[in-house]
Amino acid sequence: MTTHSASLPTPTPYLATTLFGLETILAQELEALGAQNIRIGNRAVEFAGDKRLLYQANIWCRTAIRILKPFRTFTARDERDLYRQVSKINWFDYIRSDQTFAIQSVVSQSTFDHSLFVSQLTKDAIVDQFRQRTGQRPSVNVEQPDIRLNLHMHENRVTMSLDASGDSLHRRGYRLQTNVAPLSEVLAAGILSLTGWDKKVPLIDPMCGSGTFLTEAALMAHNIAPGLYRPNYFGFMNWPDFDENLYQQVLTEAKAAQLPDAEVEIVGSDIDKDYIEAARNNITHAGLEDYIRVRVRDLKDAQGIGEKGIVLVNPPYGERINPDNLNQLYKLIGDTFKTNFAGYDAFVFTGNLEAAKHIGLKTSRRIPLYNGPIECRLLKYELYRGTRKQVALEQN
Repeated sequence: MTTHSASLPTPTPYLATTLFGLETILAQELEALGAQNIRIGNRAVEFAGDKRLLYQANIWCRTAIRILKPFRTFTARDERDLYRQVSKINWFDYIRSDQTFAIQSVVSQSTFDHSLFVSQLTKDAIVDQFRQRTGQRPSVNVEQPDIRLNLHMHENRVTMSLDASGDSLHRRGYRLQTNVAPLSEVLAAGILSLTGWDKKVPLIDPMCGSGTFLTEAALMAHNIAPGLYRPNYFGFMNWPDFDENLYQQVLTEAKAAQLPDAEVEIVGSDIDKDYIEAARNNITHAGLEDYIRVRVRDLKDAQGIGEKGIVLVNPPYGERINPDNLNQLYKLIGDTFKTNFAGYDAFVFTGNLEAAKHIGLKTSRRIPLYNGPIECRLLKYELYRGTRKQVALEQN
């Protein structure tokens, strides 16, 4: 049998960025979509694929922040060299003179001190090329540009990329209201994946705030692509090679993949009625009101459903609560878990490990993550019915 592998198009290299600790989860998502040449890095995953995969990754990846398409790599020794190397790129392949653009620069371990200066110098080289060739130039729009460019410089080695996502992918588009310190949708989805939840047993958040865990859980359980909430808002839609027909196919396939009849209990509660109102508004705006139950309830009254499931909380870290009250809150979390959730796996996501000691239960896992700049841990507690010794005897 003759193969024609030589005629197959070479897959395009891409880079997906994510949060620290979620790289493996993102790699698994990309692999499930059919990505090739996957390599896990620091807060990023390299992969390769075709244009369909690029569109799918933006629509489906729950733990990606941005999908980038690198297109040029070079070394820049000094300011003049950076300007010259950027000027060598034919920018007419990427930007039209009537479009707006913005540059995000990340500089590390380089002779260049400031990312803003690097962005400015790059911008000058681009607009000078347009002026010299046509007398017109694209405008800069840092808020909502047509084309977003990413410049990554490490030890004077520069990679230029097109940002395929546009706005950050954590901005799903379903959230109307938040509480004081809302959890990023990407972080919430990553934490849910890290719990190992099988999307069959109940998932309960008895400190649900504005409902981010609940909403992301419902999207996962019913196989709803998060990108469906922003179908006309991706960076690649302004690229010269944007394929509208292919994109519509990918959208149609994503909509058809939903599982509206999946049966799973997703339940949230909070003592603050304003948070519950915000959660209800967000859930309704996302069209998930049939899949999630929320109510006003004190933490100590929250209870498990059935013999096993997942209970997950993201309690305050202490910025607005005095230490004594915070320690009491964490003790209440532990007491509630032990009394009302026997048989469950419990998870606490916190940036205050001192307060977490007051939970009073033995952790079986401690996963390092970050919530913005705050170093956190996802703590797992296995809530056995009876004692561990009894459970071990029963299993044997």
